[in-house]
Amino acid sequence: MIDKMDNKAIEIAKKHIVGRLDMSYAGASFDIFIVWKAKVLQNWKYLISSTLVNGLYYELTYNGDKNEWYLDVYMKIENHVIGDGTL
Repeated sequence: MIDKMDNKAIEIAKKHIVGRLDMSYAGASFDIFIVWKAKVLQNWKYLISSTLVNGLYYELTYNGDKNEWYLDVYMKIENHVIGDGTL
């Protein structure tokens, strides 16, 4: 179930993504989805991604004391599988 805070986090991420699409993605349709979220007291944390193949994901934090959102953007650089005993 998507609630008011979920919608706001998705809206912020979508506005950021659309505002930074380069010409190679112009007019591209994409979906945005919540990967993970948590609420502690009056604060929220979201990890959000999209179906774009740019490798970016978005961390949104809501500070309930200040009624402010913070956005951090990350890119996955590498992904390795580490089996048991191979460290």
